[in-house]
Amino acid sequence: MTKRISLTQHLIEQQRLHNKIPSELRLLIEVVGRACKSISHAVGKGALGEVLGSAGSENVQGEVQKKLDVISNEILLEANEWGGHLAGMASEEMETIHPIPNRYPKGEYLLMFDPLDGSSNIDVNVSIGTIFSVLKAPDGMTTPSEQDFLQPGAKQVAAGYAVYGPQTVLVLTTGDGVHCFTLDREMGAWVLTQRDMQIPSDTKEFAINASNARHWYPPVKRYVDEMLAGATGPRGKDFNMRWIASMVADVHRILNRGGVFMYPADAREPDKPGKLRLMYEANPMAFIVEQAGGAATNGDQRILDIQPEKLHQRVAVFLGSKNEVERVTGYHKE
Repeated sequence: MTKRISLTQHLIEQQRLHNKIPSELRLLIEVVGRACKSISHAVGKGALGEVLGSAGSENVQGEVQKKLDVISNEILLEANEWGGHLAGMASEEMETIHPIPNRYPKGEYLLMFDPLDGSSNIDVNVSIGTIFSVLKAPDGMTTPSEQDFLQPGAKQVAAGYAVYGPQTVLVLTTGDGVHCFTLDREMGAWVLTQRDMQIPSDTKEFAINASNARHWYPPVKRYVDEMLAGATGPRGKDFNMRWIASMVADVHRILNRGGVFMYPADAREPDKPGKLRLMYEANPMAFIVEQAGGAATNGDQRILDIQPEKLHQRVAVFLGSKNEVERVTGYHKE
């Protein structure tokens, strides 16, 4: 029988091997993992837990919040407030940062998260998830400000996501590869099920919301048209399109079998550089994808090199199989 390795054991062994996971960071990741278990339980209850439908409120993005958006945000805040590992948190659902209350000790890390990605799929029982990113607080910081969170994605010390689907999985990187854990629901434990995940450099799959095709800029239209032309077109092979409308689910598929995920800027709102949030979605996913041998750009530059200017900054995203990301990025540069 194959020995089962828990999340805790894996993190301790990684620290011994690479000396990159201090005990405070390990404990922080474990707390986030426990919060994801709680969210998974709430998601799994569905209508039985009376958690479906709208919360009757809007988040800072002007998007209507689902009940599970609010519940997931509260679970993550409450789980991470008291442990002493964090100096502050920021959530896609909140206008500004959430400092650690004075009654709790402060730590040296900053946590950012999208508590429930793929909200449009909540009520129809399609996979959704949680995305998180961990930064080191700046040296000498006493009380965190928004400015302290505005660090390029390359400075992340850990990032991960959970997918709440047929299985609940947690995908994690601390800068030494990407590993996947599956939730053993009977035991309530995260068990290592995939080590050193790698994205194939070439692919025949792409993910994009094709309903926006009439608004795409020429480089995106050229790239997608070439793939749609199939074996008789300039690419000389057939492609399949996949679109789940949950970034976590689309990226998880790409991480397992290759593909390219695209959420480009378009002509509907020329002043906006994209829709996805740099800090809560693009940076953590780009870190994971690069650690798995893939690539991630905004069509012009590496996502992890972008200097954030505001907490809820938006960005265009092209990520996944390296050769395809380089191709579509090249079309933008032309």
